[in-house]
Amino acid sequence: MEFSFVFGCAFHRTLPFINTYWLMTDGGSQRGLSVLYFGNRELSGEPVHAEVIDQAEIVWFGEVAPHFDPANFSARLTGAFIPPETGAYTLGLTSVGRSRLLVDGVVLIDDCDSFPGGSERRITFDAIAGQSYSLQVEYASQDGPHWRNLRIGCIPASPADPIQEAASLAARSDVAIVFAGLTKEWEGEGADRPDMELPGMQAELIEKVAAANPRTIVVISAGSPVSMGWLDQVGAVLQAWYLGQETGHAITDVLFGDTNPSAKLPTTFPRRLQDTPTYINYPGECGKVYYGEGIFVGYRYYDKKDIAPLFPFGFGLSYTSFEYSDLELSAAEYGPGDVVQVRLCIKNTGSRPGKEIVQVYLRDIESSLVRPEKELKAFAKVSLAPGEARVVSLTLDKDALAFYNPEQRIWVVEPGDFEVLVGSSSRDIHLKGRFAWKSQVAGPSQAPV
Repeated sequence: MEFSFVFGCAFHRTLPFINTYWLMTDGGSQRGLSVLYFGNRELSGEPVHAEVIDQAEIVWFGEVAPHFDPANFSARLTGAFIPPETGAYTLGLTSVGRSRLLVDGVVLIDDCDSFPGGSERRITFDAIAGQSYSLQVEYASQDGPHWRNLRIGCIPASPADPIQEAASLAARSDVAIVFAGLTKEWEGEGADRPDMELPGMQAELIEKVAAANPRTIVVISAGSPVSMGWLDQVGAVLQAWYLGQETGHAITDVLFGDTNPSAKLPTTFPRRLQDTPTYINYPGECGKVYYGEGIFVGYRYYDKKDIAPLFPFGFGLSYTSFEYSDLELSAAEYGPGDVVQVRLCIKNTGSRPGKEIVQVYLRDIESSLVRPEKELKAFAKVSLAPGEARVVSLTLDKDALAFYNPEQRIWVVEPGDFEVLVGSSSRDIHLKGRFAWKSQVAGPSQAPV
């Protein structure tokens, strides 16, 4: 078995740090950049401090050097840039403060007028492999934030058309695998994503590769849903999330069939941003967002609005198949102190060992308040050999039947009929049952925390 790899496309929000192996300090004594500090904002007079940095970023928070005013200083970074290959290089400069970048004495980036800064300025220039270019970055602090930053990014020369090169390789291959997704630059706890699109030209990369080879697998590394307008053009999609240091081993084990995937989606993947529960109210007005979904978040919203998701909550495929049968409830009627025992048979009908997550949803048929169409109340993961069948038992107590009444400020279980729905996802229901709850039960007399 032979593997070939090509770089598809870049999608950096900010360019990665310039490789310090391409940088030499003044005099060529070591890798990195020389830094001289001045006790004013004009780079004038004698330097008051000097250092060498081996990473193309400096963050100043508080004291820069002893007896040094962090709000009134400037710095000059100098060194030699020695590219490993001939081609076009893109340099990026980001700063909190005033800055500019020079190559061989020529100003290529001037970011002196954009304080407080934060956005990256970029320039592309042609360089010859092994040739030494004088690199200089000048920085001056400004009034404002208590922290200051200077960052130099760079991406090396790339093929004239990397997407076409990827498509050409795919056309010559039996199977094509495209790795795409997001990074911490594009999603995280500190900000909301503005859309669901794959950044950069990743969607075009997938479409071109799939057009060249329909046997294309797309591996998505992301912590949230992304648009998949290309879904019908590819053979398979593996949602890898962020797996940590064993990512490579885990993905290859699944792709080569050494591990049978058994996970289920913990969220709904919508077809488009307009289908999501928060679309109407986000991003709000005047810095305020109205949370108008109420109890209809996640799959509850899609059920209530009858919106077909791209992939429903609880969805996940396997290299084998499963059959659900023989649903039984322990009784037809229940009351205080009772628990509902849900039993069913699950069978592996395929040729591979596998695991299935049995999901039990509950629908309150006769509630006095508006309720979701169904809610997940129990689940169990079952490991089965080929042809093996097993009885699975799950328990629903009164808490599974309760809902919060905001006017009474209590949790209640109302008498009436309930429907049990057993499935492999919130939209793939295989078995249904029904029981009655015969009396009113009140919960704690305080709002939930």
